[in-house]
Amino acid sequence: MPDDRDHGLQPLDALMNDWGLENHDLVDASTEQLTHKQVQRARKGRQLTLKMMMKVMRAFNVAIWYRLTDEEKEGYFEYGHAHLFNYAKGHEAGWTDPNRGTMTAVGARHAR
Repeated sequence: MPDDRDHGLQPLDALMNDWGLENHDLVDASTEQLTHKQVQRARKGRQLTLKMMMKVMRAFNVAIWYRLTDEEKEGYFEYGHAHLFNYAKGHEAGWTDPNRGTMTAVGARHAR
């Protein structure tokens, strides 16, 4: 029987890959004691509480913020939890990311 709490790979996973982020980057950026296991569960689509989605979202935005130049910070659009999780209330499947240009530049700059 399929588990209705597993939602498959989340938009968070693709965005982290596009920004060149790893789980450890979010754990390092978080001031809320986020763990590697929590980030992995978020990426793989295990249903999280709203509180946990918000914690992951804040760490994701902070991890990106640390990589941006001052000019890039001025135009940065902060992601909401509905942009990162396809089961979140208010999620739009056809949403276009306004950070796409910045993402490409930052991802190339921090390629490992």
